[in-house]
Amino acid sequence: MTRLIARRAGFALLLVLTVTMSAAALVTVAPGDITSETFGSGASAETIARERARLGLDQPASTRFAAWLQRVLRLDFGRSFKYERPVAPLVIERARNTAVLGLVALLLGTALGVPLGVIAAGSRHVWLRRAVATVSTLLLSLPPLVFALLLLFLALRTRVLPAGGMSAPGPDEAGWLVAGGDLARHLVVPSLALGLPLAAMIERLQARALSESLREPFMLAAAARGLPRRRLLWHHAFRHALAPVLAVYGLVAGSLLGGSFIVEIVTAWPGLGRLTYDALVSRDLNLAAGCAAAGAVILAVATLLSDVALAFADPRSRDW
Repeated sequence: MTRLIARRAGFALLLVLTVTMSAAALVTVAPGDITSETFGSGASAETIARERARLGLDQPASTRFAAWLQRVLRLDFGRSFKYERPVAPLVIERARNTAVLGLVALLLGTALGVPLGVIAAGSRHVWLRRAVATVSTLLLSLPPLVFALLLLFLALRTRVLPAGGMSAPGPDEAGWLVAGGDLARHLVVPSLALGLPLAAMIERLQARALSESLREPFMLAAAARGLPRRRLLWHHAFRHALAPVLAVYGLVAGSLLGGSFIVEIVTAWPGLGRLTYDALVSRDLNLAAGCAAAGAVILAVATLLSDVALAFADPRSRDW
């Protein structure tokens, strides 16, 4: 286990460095900068030149990238040009919001996907298996943008749930209980937009793994001995089929990050995806690199936890 964690930690460090430097390089060489968004087309050339000089944007791209790299090696991500705040606390604040959304979506997807996968693979009712498979295929075929817009439309039409944002004005002053309830209401639409397609993916993986497990010789022998089907499914086949699902949880974290980029923009959730979009639109080098580093760290940690969980669930995958 120690060797596994050490290898994954080394891979995580390499991933964070590669993603962060690539994002910084792309933003540095991209046309335009923060001044084009700040002043628009109405400002004079002298005003824009003065602001670019103040921000150090009048230097060559290679010089700016080298200066940025020297700061990052000292763990200094600089200040955001757009928000005029230090990048590190801003990114941590937004990454925390994304982590809350992602965790709720992951719990929702797992709580729905795993039992539905067992039903799809083990139910004796053909119509039920086909219904679960059809709904999962439909959810997987919808692009995240379309699904998020559909849920947003339903929220706006019914007015039962907030259509966007993370909190309503005022509830924070009423105490933690009211603020928690308000946060839960605002989480419904974005967490469903992320969690339901994830549940469909987990259901398909669980159903396939469980179907293969039920055809194993030891499972057929247990069924021939008269073992009750419920015990056969949940106690034996389920544990045997859990490893393939755990193996993809690192990829699930990547899909959640990619999906949150769209969902956070559509639902105005103040998370890392929305912040990344703002950084890219405004050509904010420091902020874009900080967002990329935070995303890479989340992905690396999720992959490490997935590998550790898989090692405990499936002894064959252990490399102590």
